[in-house]
Amino acid sequence: MKGAVIRTDELTRDEEVRCDVCVIGSGAGGAVLAAGLAERGLRVVMLEEGGHHTKSEFDMREGTAYPMLYQERGMRATADLAITILQGRSVGGSTTINWTTCFRTPDSIFEHWRRVHGVEGLDAASLTPHFEAVEERLSIHEWPLALANANNRVLWDGCEKLGWEAAPLRRNVKSCVNSGYCGMGCPIDAKQSTLVTYVPDALEAGLQLYVHCRAERLEVAGARVLAIHAVALDPISDRPTGRRLIIRPKVAVSSAGAINGPALLLRSGLDANGRVGRRTFLHPVVAMAAFFDEPVRAFYGAPQSVGSHHFASRGANKIGFFLETPPIHPMLAATAFGGFGRTQQDFLRRLPYLGVLIALSIDGLLPGDEGGRVSLRRDGRIRVDYPVGESLVESFRASSLAMARIQLAAGAKEVSSLHPEPVILRSEADLPRLEAAPFGSLQHPIFTAHQMGGCAMGSDPATSVVDSTLRHHQIHNLFVVDGSVFPTSLGVNPSETIYALAHWARDRVAAAV
Repeated sequence: MKGAVIRTDELTRDEEVRCDVCVIGSGAGGAVLAAGLAERGLRVVMLEEGGHHTKSEFDMREGTAYPMLYQERGMRATADLAITILQGRSVGGSTTINWTTCFRTPDSIFEHWRRVHGVEGLDAASLTPHFEAVEERLSIHEWPLALANANNRVLWDGCEKLGWEAAPLRRNVKSCVNSGYCGMGCPIDAKQSTLVTYVPDALEAGLQLYVHCRAERLEVAGARVLAIHAVALDPISDRPTGRRLIIRPKVAVSSAGAINGPALLLRSGLDANGRVGRRTFLHPVVAMAAFFDEPVRAFYGAPQSVGSHHFASRGANKIGFFLETPPIHPMLAATAFGGFGRTQQDFLRRLPYLGVLIALSIDGLLPGDEGGRVSLRRDGRIRVDYPVGESLVESFRASSLAMARIQLAAGAKEVSSLHPEPVILRSEADLPRLEAAPFGSLQHPIFTAHQMGGCAMGSDPATSVVDSTLRHHQIHNLFVVDGSVFPTSLGVNPSETIYALAHWARDRVAAAV
């Protein structure tokens, strides 16, 4: 029997639903898990806080996409406003709006998790069949260098001239037309997000998907979840309509992501060991802009098709970073650039000639690096804190210097930092001025599109939230299946790891029903 998508904002009465498994969240973790469970014949209910939007609504306009597809209408940020948090909020979660870059988990990360955090049974060998399965379903393959846009060629050409490592990236796309609008929802369904793959698979197998539906708390008695209490949301105001849902599952799964997931457990009083929301990691991102004589048009073409991990391991007591490129659409560019008035007008006027590189710091691997924290404000709203310490400041400075060198080597006529008073470089002789510039919170824009941790897995309940099978340490019928279970950041884009982990988790969750 086929399933259905139910808009809770259209409900005329409260509902109570019984099922085998309730999955909260429809992104990389929730959708892959739900599809596998439904295909096993289990009765699966999924709750999604956002709406069910399809390609006909993806008009390639930032003004449409951010309110419709992003958490807090694209305005989510850390409590001090230092870090902008880009995160999805619709069916498909962040897979609907990410830039399609896919990596398998580095072996060194698995080994670190085993040695430092006591994670058992997860390594490259055990996950290989699951990586292979999701790679086939999502059409993950290397994007040809010949199709890289000029912005990505800057990274490739600059690294080549400097003798630094760079490589083409793998993307989850099929029949991609190289438009460059991945972050606004794919208007032709070429991006193989869960919106067009695993969610339809699950619906075909009987999934009941409730949208505009916020899970508020888990009702727990003893060591079991008895019910999930949720509210219907108005899609325009995002306020509760007054209708409520109670889901009574045999097994509950949080796949709500590394910010909303910990917040759900905190609202439910499930923080006996004080670890929920702790060790939240963001791959904090800094950027450098460069202007060229010839048009770059970084608003067209696959946003990311080249990457470099040349600086991923920088030695003891230093945070490594990896380099990629972003799309440069007007609203995102204006948000990132620190200037005002005429300065910003001049910046945007030169947009076709602009190339940008980004550096993603690999947080959580140094001893004592606890990352950030998700908590609740007094009024129940989510708070994200992320302190930027000296090691991260050093990483920001080093990565900015590396990006500037790449851009100059690739032929940039002018390289600019994104400080409120930008540091302008026209040759390597200007690098000392960039090195002397201030770096850190509120000194320049910092972004994150990779949220991880907050419900870390591990063998010790005193230092982790779930065990190595992703089952909650204290609540026997509660699993967490998303990026929040990572004990550290990955040092690569996390979507494929989450896909594969959820595929691996299918048997474990099914056995608990």
